[in-house]
Amino acid sequence: MRSRHAARRACVSLAATLPLLTGALALGIPAAHAADAPGRDRLAGTKPAWATPRADKGAASDGAQVAVRVYLQGKDATGLAAYAKAVSDPDSATYGKHLSAAQAQSRFGATKAQVAAVKGWLTSAGLKVTGVTRHYVAVSGDVAAAEKAFGTQLHNYTKGAKTYRAPTTAASVPDGLKDAVLTVTGLDNSPHLASHRDQLPPPETVFRNAGPFSTYHGSNVASTLPDAYGTKVPYAVKGYTGKQLRAAYGAGTRTGKGVRIAITDAYASPTIAFDAATYAKRGGDAAWKSGQLRQVLPAKYTRTKECGAAGWYGEETLDVEAAHAVAPGAQITYVGAASCYDEDLLDSLGKIVDNHLADIVSNSWGEVEADQTPDLAAAYDQVFQFGAVEGIGFYYSSGDDGDEVASTGTKQVDIPASSAWVTAVGGTSLAVGKGDKYLGETGWGTQKASLAADGKSWTGFPGAFASGAGGGTSRTVAEPYYQRGLVPDALAKANSADGNRVVPDIAAIADPNTGFLVGQTQTLPDGRTQAYDEYRLGGTSLAAPVIAGVQALAQEAAGGKPLGFANPAIYARYGSKAYHDVTDNPTGSGLAVARVDFVNGYDATEGLATSVRSLGKDSSLSAVKGYDDVTGVGTPAGGYVESYRRR
Repeated sequence: MRSRHAARRACVSLAATLPLLTGALALGIPAAHAADAPGRDRLAGTKPAWATPRADKGAASDGAQVAVRVYLQGKDATGLAAYAKAVSDPDSATYGKHLSAAQAQSRFGATKAQVAAVKGWLTSAGLKVTGVTRHYVAVSGDVAAAEKAFGTQLHNYTKGAKTYRAPTTAASVPDGLKDAVLTVTGLDNSPHLASHRDQLPPPETVFRNAGPFSTYHGSNVASTLPDAYGTKVPYAVKGYTGKQLRAAYGAGTRTGKGVRIAITDAYASPTIAFDAATYAKRGGDAAWKSGQLRQVLPAKYTRTKECGAAGWYGEETLDVEAAHAVAPGAQITYVGAASCYDEDLLDSLGKIVDNHLADIVSNSWGEVEADQTPDLAAAYDQVFQFGAVEGIGFYYSSGDDGDEVASTGTKQVDIPASSAWVTAVGGTSLAVGKGDKYLGETGWGTQKASLAADGKSWTGFPGAFASGAGGGTSRTVAEPYYQRGLVPDALAKANSADGNRVVPDIAAIADPNTGFLVGQTQTLPDGRTQAYDEYRLGGTSLAAPVIAGVQALAQEAAGGKPLGFANPAIYARYGSKAYHDVTDNPTGSGLAVARVDFVNGYDATEGLATSVRSLGKDSSLSAVKGYDDVTGVGTPAGGYVESYRRR
């Protein structure tokens, strides 16, 4: 699932509140620079909101070290965003006329002169260049040099129980470089950036489902357990298979042959090749062909303890196995990041775009919107726009904590899913019946009630909110053109009369109680032995690779022509038979499944825990007829894949 392992991705810059990204930046175009001092242009969004006068603890030491990235605006940032929109819009004459990576870089990328000018400015201030890519110039040096380069002072500020460094005002650049610099990151160091080299740890302790199970929805009714909603409920499935998911989402005979899918996460499972091959063989999926699964990995890994590296192994395993299960003919390339920090995840995305490693990119990581600042939003959006120009679409899980109130105390969406340049994937609870028949879905949102001590009732039924698909209305991203007139005003204008981006765009299976069977090598309870095992998993981390797989099938149906940034095409099919219109209560009465778990997570030595999980209860979010903030336009139906077929 999109567990805390994936969701706790640490952001380089954390902010309690964010200014609205209006105008150009709402579409990913750099915000206008503002004059702050004679001869300099201010970079909006580079001072975090938590760096307040009340929290100011005084100047940072001049000799303290700083590592910064200056992101390059390129020769035509406005043209990049405009072409990314036109090439993705089915109503545009430019639709589908994608550029190669080299053409995109030549037309919109930074020039050699811009790079040289930026390097010269930074080194003249006393900073040392540590790396240069198509997207940024990385430098390091002391605080005094950084203050000189960026025209601001760096102070120490309290944030919660800790103290971090941040600029007292927004950073600025010389007037002559305002067209070369997009933004700068790293001037604040919240959270601390560890730089030591680590070795990857072994897999985490084994997790197993207890059972009893259903093999398909309703096949095994919990007849000895109390009623829920006036009836006996079935046990949760052991875990749906690729065959069942393909039937549910209208795969037909398509396999995704000739289509390239990339998957990004942090780190890399040391057993992924064995696990994926074993799982496919045991589960009846098509065997992997030689070279069909590739990995592109960094030279070294960092921050493994801080990021919980072993927890990411299961994330990669889920993503790879789910994508292959749905699109068994597609080429899959896993691109691992050196850590769970933004700078490293951005590097992974940059590798895909710069080398056009795939046309479809599945991403099962993110964080709440309050943990994003405009400087990072601009850096991400620029990569997404380059991807759109090249025909690359990015798919992001929408989150696993509903409206986020239970986990953060604030109603908010997740990022990068809330970017106007990605496809946000929400989640459902899926029912597949006998003979792989699609029975229906609810929006994913579960409440949990435990079995009473006497076994005759459910304590506090229906129980407390446990988990659910992320969704809602952004506070920072303006309403994109493809949602206007389709997303209800009650959602789009929930935070602003001008309208904002609403998440998600589309959805697929996510509920762990109706989840997907995954196979992974894990560490046994003795802490020494490792062995392959299978368990049921869910989260929008499952929904994202499932939709990526479905998109691969659709691209095959389109004759192999890349779908690119798919949101305009997804919304163009809104209200048609291409989608299942998912609601929370499709039967008119409550729905639930029974579940039995090992108390210790792997065997019965410490006992069993029995509970009932009510479905379609996603915090304050609701799946209703039409567009909603749990499932977007719905889930792919039988007509979706073939709707892309070239005629």
